[in-house]
Amino acid sequence: MICGSMAFSREMLEAKKALEQMGHDALVPVDVIECLENPDLNMNLEHCISTRVDKKCFDLIAESDAIVVLNHKKNGIKGYIGGATLMEIGIARHFNKKIFLLHELPSEKEQRYVLEIKTTEPIVLNGDLAKIGVEGNRKV
Repeated sequence: MICGSMAFSREMLEAKKALEQMGHDALVPVDVIECLENPDLNMNLEHCISTRVDKKCFDLIAESDAIVVLNHKKNGIKGYIGGATLMEIGIARHFNKKIFLLHELPSEKEQRYVLEIKTTEPIVLNGDLAKIGVEGNRKV
């Protein structure tokens, strides 16, 4: 399951394609296409509640072997992880899924909950999705 800010919708689709070319089954948030077409949609409370996008994404995480967090620079913060992605990391941790971060985390001064993310022992890919490897047909 590919996770991250929906501001990275295009990058999610690119990562999905790259992971599939490496032999993975890759999942993306259920509303990634809608958010790509309408970038303000992910901040629309009515949309988020009516589509139950959070619950659907949690279900996809439960189905997956791992999550890949696209933590690109956002709001001037390198390695940005927002609140929804933090919840997805928590769900992945609860279900004992591997947690991959595309980039290093920001400092704890930039994002207060970096310590909590570090406790999940994520694997930092340093920008290289190929470091995930393929064991059978892993669902990411």
